[in-house]
Amino acid sequence: MEKNQNNSFHGTENGFVKLSWLERIGFGAGSMAGNLIFQTVGSQLLFYLTTVYGLKATLGAWVFTFVRFFNVFWDPIVGVFIDKHQFKWGKYRPYLLYAGVPLLVFGSLLFFPLESLRGSFWFAFLSYLVLAGVYSFFDISYNSLNSSLTLDPEEIQKTTTIRMMIGNIGGLFVYTILPLMVQAGSPDRKLKDTGMGFKMMLGDWTAPGAANAWFTTMISFMILGFLLMLFTFFTAKERVLPDASEAASVKYSDLFAEFKRNKPLQILGLFFLAAFTLMLLGNTANNYFMTYSMGRPEWAGILGLIGNMPGIFLMPLAPLMHKKLGKKVIFYLTLLLYVIGVLVMFGFEHFNFMQTFSVALLGSFLRSTGVGLATGYMWALVPEVVNYGEVKAKKRVAGIINAIMGLMFKIGLAIGGVVPSFLLGAAHFNSAAKNPATPAVLNVIDISFVWLPIVLAIISMFIMSRYPLSDNDVQEINAELETRRETK
Repeated sequence: MEKNQNNSFHGTENGFVKLSWLERIGFGAGSMAGNLIFQTVGSQLLFYLTTVYGLKATLGAWVFTFVRFFNVFWDPIVGVFIDKHQFKWGKYRPYLLYAGVPLLVFGSLLFFPLESLRGSFWFAFLSYLVLAGVYSFFDISYNSLNSSLTLDPEEIQKTTTIRMMIGNIGGLFVYTILPLMVQAGSPDRKLKDTGMGFKMMLGDWTAPGAANAWFTTMISFMILGFLLMLFTFFTAKERVLPDASEAASVKYSDLFAEFKRNKPLQILGLFFLAAFTLMLLGNTANNYFMTYSMGRPEWAGILGLIGNMPGIFLMPLAPLMHKKLGKKVIFYLTLLLYVIGVLVMFGFEHFNFMQTFSVALLGSFLRSTGVGLATGYMWALVPEVVNYGEVKAKKRVAGIINAIMGLMFKIGLAIGGVVPSFLLGAAHFNSAAKNPATPAVLNVIDISFVWLPIVLAIISMFIMSRYPLSDNDVQEINAELETRRETK
């Protein structure tokens, strides 16, 4: 066996291993770090830009359009670079450090409360562009690291479960702690009912004077995220890596070749595209729905808390559900829960008899449970797609495959982020108006938060029905890889 610079091995003995709890938790910490950045930018940035920052909704749409479609071309380049290079501390781990500090800087800079920059299209565009470029290095390397920890399929499921549990704690921060922290630091604070029987001094988080509260909250998130990246760096061990000749042979055209020959990659990639578009549509419109459609921004924190709990505490049931129901049924059920939850939220908005906190809580719970489990558990399928690709091409290109997955969900991010902003622009949304919630604005919020996500949920179910790898197929693939490593 060949020992690499990270004190790990290429070979069967160390490829099919059981991970320690420290390594599982450490790997999950990286997911939480990513969510503190990814979900904050995905769900909060447009709301911040079009309210506090004072950018017109149409200009905000163009910021998201340019940056997110830049990622469509940038991510494959990053994936090839990662696959071709090895560093002193490993192949994927070093980016947790190399990307960590720039993410801390540019993530905070997006919310920098300088009055002379307020409403500047170019400042918002350039700071977001640089952040997105750096984030690609973290995101692709972190997801590639998942495929290097072990080849054991049961261990991959366990690790993915822990990853998503801890990662969803990051979502809890974004959807619970962030709204409460920002509103608690915003101007015109009043004692308001949070929905769970206790009151807090909360202010208007859409006012220009809330800029400092947004910036302070973002600084704290970035620092916490970087500490979590360090934890992942010091606990992860790379065991399943391409050898030097495989890495040297990687080229940009491999991206297209891999996508062409890897049918599971094509199907899973399309699922990523539909599911992330669905998720980002809802997340981008969520603050608008809470603030203008429901008229209850003070409930955002508690609904976010209860809504994100299932993603933390129900994820351990995913491997059991997999054994009992099969992986496809998991996605059918979770996406159906999402659809029901969204419809309940729509009912709260439009029917007087449903306008109670318990109804809003039920809708948020079902919606978050469905999308959290569906978009979380799909990452467990990526390592088996990587292994399938290695069997077919006799070359392990985890970086390229994760770049393709990143490409798909970045397109989903682009569509999910820009559609609500263009719709708001078309409806002439103006947060500074005496009544921002015009009928046209409320209609486009419903389209973004309710109807388009429901259509995409149905499409996602159909796509997953076409996924070709059964559990028996995965076992055969792993057995073949084990045989190949024994003969090396």
